Amino acid sequence: MKRRDFLKFGAAGAAATGLAAPAIAQSAPSIQWRCTSSFPKSLDTIYGGAEIMAKRVAEITDNKFQIQVFAAGEIVPGLQALDAVSNNTVEMCHSASYYYVGKDPTFAIPTAIPFGLNTRQQNAWLYEGGGIDLCNEFFRKYSVHVLPCGNTTAQMGGWFRKEIKTVADLNGLKMRIAGLAGQVMQKLGVVPQQIAGGDIYSALERGTIDAAEWVGPYDDEKLGFYKVAPYYYYPAWWEGSTTLQAFINIAKWEELPKTYKAAVEAACAEANQQMIARYDTQNPAALRRLAAAGAQLRPFSVELLEASFKASEEVYADLTAKNAEFKKLYDSVVAYRSEATFWFQFAEGFFDRFMFALNQRKAI
Repeated sequence: MKRRDFLKFGAAGAAATGLAAPAIAQSAPSIQWRCTSSFPKSLDTIYGGAEIMAKRVAEITDNKFQIQVFAAGEIVPGLQALDAVSNNTVEMCHSASYYYVGKDPTFAIPTAIPFGLNTRQQNAWLYEGGGIDLCNEFFRKYSVHVLPCGNTTAQMGGWFRKEIKTVADLNGLKMRIAGLAGQVMQKLGVVPQQIAGGDIYSALERGTIDAAEWVGPYDDEKLGFYKVAPYYYYPAWWEGSTTLQAFINIAKWEELPKTYKAAVEAACAEANQQMIARYDTQNPAALRRLAAAGAQLRPFSVELLEASFKASEEVYADLTAKNAEFKKLYDSVVAYRSEATFWFQFAEGFFDRFMFALNQRKAI
């Protein structure tokens, strides 16, 4: 190539590069968001769901899209996270929708409802059964877009200062319990209390409450409930699965490039799966430690479970008659639950029951 032609080529190449830069910048803008959590940093697994999501978004976008996570109370209290997103105080939050049933009972369904779905079923309903779309139809009026972003799996039934042998033992019991479970428990004589996680221990210690449900062995051990309420009941029939959500201000969501939306969706899905895996590996050892420290494991009686199911059905009948949005999501969950339970009893359910029996016989 002649020198004159080379210089022409170089000038043209430089011009092309100069023109291309703005297009690249436009397609991959630098964005910084704040995400407020409903959880303290000490609960590393449940709080960590937001950190996993934020880290993956940054990695996928070559650090162009940065999301900074704040613990409950650093920007707003944990139970005000959704409001902070709705009014655009922050771009997003990591929370559990059932904390906000005071606004509308429909908020319970995306997280957990009494005698609802197990973890596998919950994910199937959300990702393949139309659940995410139905949830977003509802949440749109609160100016948020929602994505599953964690699951604590089936939870324990909570810590009690005294034994609960019959339904009558629940009468007058003051219990920290979230979501629709509080309404169901109220029918059984319980006085439900809504208390943030960081305040539960002191309320139990002072006797302000008689019982509290939180998550499961790994998180409960960290909060020390066994020291002030020794009876540890199971299962949490109100939380056979507990989905956490990333709530995103809808205006901010709609401003994102498609590639960034895809990054957030992928990162939330990863956080959802990772949290399940972490709890399933951490809970067994934590439960053994709790038992060694004096926690007394107790199953809820069949009588209590039957009474709780009956009370739940009464609550659902009332809510579906009064609230069309609740009915729409609830009917979808119930239809899927029927099919999923039918399937699970043949394969995985029977396999699990056999393996549990082997474990009880110390055969494995």
